[in-house]
Amino acid sequence: MTNTNVRWFSELGMSDVDQVGGKNASLGEMVKNLADLGVNVPNGFATTADAYRRFLEETGLAGQIDELLDGLDTENTRQLTERGAKIRDAIITQDFPKDLEEDIRTAYDELAAGSGEEASFAVRSSATAEDLPDASFAGQQETFLNVRGIDAVLTAIREVFASLYNDRAIAYRVHHGFEHTDVLLSAGVQKMVRSDIGASGVMFTMDTESGFDDAVFITSAYGLGEGVVQGAVNPDEFYVYKPALEAGRPAVLKRSVGAKATKMIYTDDATVGKTTEFVDVDKAERPKLSLTDAEVEQLARHAVTIEKHYKRPMDIEWGKDGADGGLYVLQARPETVQSRAKGGAIQRFKLKDSGEVLVEGRAIGQKIGAGKVAILNSIDEMHDFEPGQVLVADMTDPDWEPIMKRASAIVTNRGGRTCHAAIIARELGIPAVVGTGSATSDLKVGDEVTVSAAEGDTGYVYKGMLDFDVTETSLDAMPEIPTKIMMNVGTPEQAFSFSRIPNAGVGLARLEFIINRQIGIHPRALLEFDSLPADLKKQVGGLIEAYDTPRDFFVQRVAEGVSTIAAAFAPNPVIVRMSDFKSNEYANLIAGPRYEPHEENPMLGYRGASRYLSEDFAECFKMECDAIKYVRDEMGLTNVKVMIPFVRTPEEAKAVTDLLAENGLKRGDNGLEVIMMCEVPSNAVVPELFLEHFDGYSIGSNDMTQLTLGLDRDSGLVADAFDERNAAVKFMLERAIRACRDAGKYVGICGQGPSDHPDLAEWLMEQGIETMSLNPDTVVDTWVALSKVGKKG
Repeated sequence: MTNTNVRWFSELGMSDVDQVGGKNASLGEMVKNLADLGVNVPNGFATTADAYRRFLEETGLAGQIDELLDGLDTENTRQLTERGAKIRDAIITQDFPKDLEEDIRTAYDELAAGSGEEASFAVRSSATAEDLPDASFAGQQETFLNVRGIDAVLTAIREVFASLYNDRAIAYRVHHGFEHTDVLLSAGVQKMVRSDIGASGVMFTMDTESGFDDAVFITSAYGLGEGVVQGAVNPDEFYVYKPALEAGRPAVLKRSVGAKATKMIYTDDATVGKTTEFVDVDKAERPKLSLTDAEVEQLARHAVTIEKHYKRPMDIEWGKDGADGGLYVLQARPETVQSRAKGGAIQRFKLKDSGEVLVEGRAIGQKIGAGKVAILNSIDEMHDFEPGQVLVADMTDPDWEPIMKRASAIVTNRGGRTCHAAIIARELGIPAVVGTGSATSDLKVGDEVTVSAAEGDTGYVYKGMLDFDVTETSLDAMPEIPTKIMMNVGTPEQAFSFSRIPNAGVGLARLEFIINRQIGIHPRALLEFDSLPADLKKQVGGLIEAYDTPRDFFVQRVAEGVSTIAAAFAPNPVIVRMSDFKSNEYANLIAGPRYEPHEENPMLGYRGASRYLSEDFAECFKMECDAIKYVRDEMGLTNVKVMIPFVRTPEEAKAVTDLLAENGLKRGDNGLEVIMMCEVPSNAVVPELFLEHFDGYSIGSNDMTQLTLGLDRDSGLVADAFDERNAAVKFMLERAIRACRDAGKYVGICGQGPSDHPDLAEWLMEQGIETMSLNPDTVVDTWVALSKVGKKG
């Protein structure tokens, strides 16, 4: 079919945006070019912009619209609502010109004939200015799902045409300088994928928060995708590492189970606008992941194929057909937030105070905002919203956009990181916390709050107006210095963001931080799950349901954390320290008191190498090793190095490296390097005896200082005497550095000292230390300061 009213997707490409809009042109582009590469896009057709223009002109609608828009003040939300409603009503009640209706009927008959008796269709809008790289009109116009029969399709197309004059669409065009008459509309009619009995979601070919572009970010939930897009559902989340995917290796970096309390399904009502509904998801299904790893990786392959074709980061909607099991691409458009971000500097927000957490959810925007709470239960209340307030709602949709730009922050009960509230918050550059579950009930109107999306994946709403700092880090080329600057990365959630700071890798990734945040259960409780008391077994069981076995839960979750950090900084080295919990810290984990001894001084007790070598902990340590081995050998992230903490004697040094080898982590195999934390005075007194068993030292200045000076760094009574710059401590550090250099082995420092004391950092560089691993917020300042050392005088 080639006419001026209707075009098949298979006839279209990106050169047809002016005729069928960005969405439909993109569907045609993929149907024509990517089908042979395995990207499945359901068939369909599109009405043209010419058809839309003639519809308005030949029926007199164009004049009515001009009259209603004349003198409109989009900041006056009441006026905007009234005039927008009149325009939409006029379009919906207007019959199509005869030739347009006949062409739509003919195309529908052909599409329906090839779609099966029970097929239904999606009718979506596609604006001619939509999905442009420098503008995001997506989601402003209507979408109708499960549309059945030609009469319903015609009605849905009129509704789609009318939606070009939704309040948010009118306001957006005004705010972004588009003339209303310059934006035309096409309606796409596409065979439905049965994701109502499967799953669906959104994927981005980069991390939406940090802009990290070596990962595909995927959200998924049961039912139709509108639930995820609208924010009605808190979905599962997955990250996939592109280089591993390309190499044919296991590539899933991270899996997060969403609440998935509801899903959108078909109804039996064929009335347009009433063809779908939300129902509760079976409680037994909610804790399970909605996709297998194989499905996640297949979706990621589709995403990478699409990104390569378009040569830019993409935002893609997908659906899994519950009837045939197929994975389908439903839409693809340019990503418009991170790809437009300026690359010269990173702005970082950091709270100066802590406070009472009122609610928490998913962090969006990596910023902090504060203001008085305004709870809106419906869009009808938006006229009362004042600039600078914190917008709190169950969820948002495009009708809310005129007031969202006035908010200091946004908080919702429902939604994930690809929901409407999240996408708009990123575009507007304001922080949001979505999917809190209870914000509208736990927060009170008029209360002052601080909304922090700057602390990793989890966002917090704090009581009161807390102080915070905003710093800007230049990403310009850093000056040459003889010491490599690495960084300490505590949590995988911030790894993608931190990797944008100039660095030579990660000098300290703490496994205990990953265990604490991503597991939270004592490892022995997982190994002895079947023998746990009933109440404890129920508590642990509720956390591990998405995994095949308790052991798999531990190994996969640790692997996820390690691989996320390793991928973020690849190919630079990432030194992962095996768990260094003290007994009192292990006791704080779920079931911890059941397994941990009481020690008078845990800092000097059952920790580090001696714990690994004990019979009680042997299987726990093996799980840690299995996770590291999987990341290195299966995922291919061989930039991971292993570090052993708190080795007291050379005999322990030999025994622990032998144990690593028994557990599949042998020095030299697949390029594995094993580093030892130099933090006990014996390590510096006889370094040659320890270095026989390791590839180098990483100095832990915190423990080295407390043990050299004989003080407890956790005791406020003697805290004033704690100083890494003490002559005795520096003597130990100098011996360790010299021994490593004499032996031709690696030597770095990962303790707090150089981050806190620039003069210590300068001294360490003068001693010839190879690397310094600093806290992320001190990396650039310390680097620049060290570059000036040689210029003094």
